[in-house]
Amino acid sequence: PAGLHGPARVDVGNAGTVMRFLPPVACLADGPVHFDGDPRSYERPLHGVIGALKSLGARIDDDGRATLPLTVHGAGALDGGTVAIDASSSSQFVSALLLSAPRFNQGVEVRHTGSALPSMPHIRMTVDMLRSVGAQVDEPESGGEPDVWRVSPSALLGRDLTVEPDLSNAQPFLAAALVTGGRVTVPDWPLRTTQPGDALREIFTAMGGVCELTEHGLTFTGSGSVHGIDVDLSEVGELTPGIAALAALADSPSTLSGVAHLRLHETDRLAALTKEINGLGGDVSETADGLRIRPRPLHGGVFHTYDDHRMATAGAIIGLAVAGVEIENVGTTAKTLPDFPDMWTGMLGEPSGAVGVSPGALGAPAGSRGV
Repeated sequence: PAGLHGPARVDVGNAGTVMRFLPPVACLADGPVHFDGDPRSYERPLHGVIGALKSLGARIDDDGRATLPLTVHGAGALDGGTVAIDASSSSQFVSALLLSAPRFNQGVEVRHTGSALPSMPHIRMTVDMLRSVGAQVDEPESGGEPDVWRVSPSALLGRDLTVEPDLSNAQPFLAAALVTGGRVTVPDWPLRTTQPGDALREIFTAMGGVCELTEHGLTFTGSGSVHGIDVDLSEVGELTPGIAALAALADSPSTLSGVAHLRLHETDRLAALTKEINGLGGDVSETADGLRIRPRPLHGGVFHTYDDHRMATAGAIIGLAVAGVEIENVGTTAKTLPDFPDMWTGMLGEPSGAVGVSPGALGAPAGSRGV
């Protein structure tokens, strides 16, 4: 442990977690910290974090835009206190404030004033992580006031942690078994986890597969057919691209709902999925909060990724069943799966029809807001 100092520059790329979680930390540094990123990062909302920090006493130069680029003028401390924010576009607004709050002089009380919060499991992960290192947190789920989180100022305890693999990164490999009627094993899938990606087991079973979870990992077996699904993905929005890809190959229509916030992710994922699947001959339409997908015979073509790792893996899933699908810029998967192309081709080249995916290869939980 040591004091944090500026000046410093942080290039966030297009990582929502970085651009939202680090400005509160920068307020605790002594000196200016400048944040910048790629062009898409300038369009992604930060108002919930930047507005909150300013109301808690932080000095931030952002020309009133509440977007990147911006400079946090750290004073070595922040008073903290009560703040009201609208986090309906991203649960990360809440998690970002909670994670640094034990170091604020008064802690923090975060009041969500907007509509329903997406990705609530990620906030619960944040709270669990804080408590594991000694923070005092009151939350709605433990009998607290609805839509209010309170973190008391306190010292935090250093400890050794084993970080689980990101279960959402296993999605394309499990989907491969569903599409091909094959079998995939992910070793060391946790028997108990707070990760929302664990919902893959239930969702993919409903879409036609069979999963077996043992102390050795998760084995998923496809039946040779994919069924459509009507599902609310508000708590697992990051799984939407892969599920949409499967739905385009299904034997019945699907409706994916609760994911309006995906319009503000690495790209507008709802518009991108609609355009790219329809460009291969599909029948996808946007709804107010999701997608309606009616399966049709697909043909080959270029599947654009928009520099979005989830779009790239969605295209790879479709390419298992449709000849001639070319994924533009598959290298964008390096954001969370640096070895994806090799892992994918290695799986397809396995003569036994089964493949083990190393949990280490799945990486740390990039979608896990509390880590």
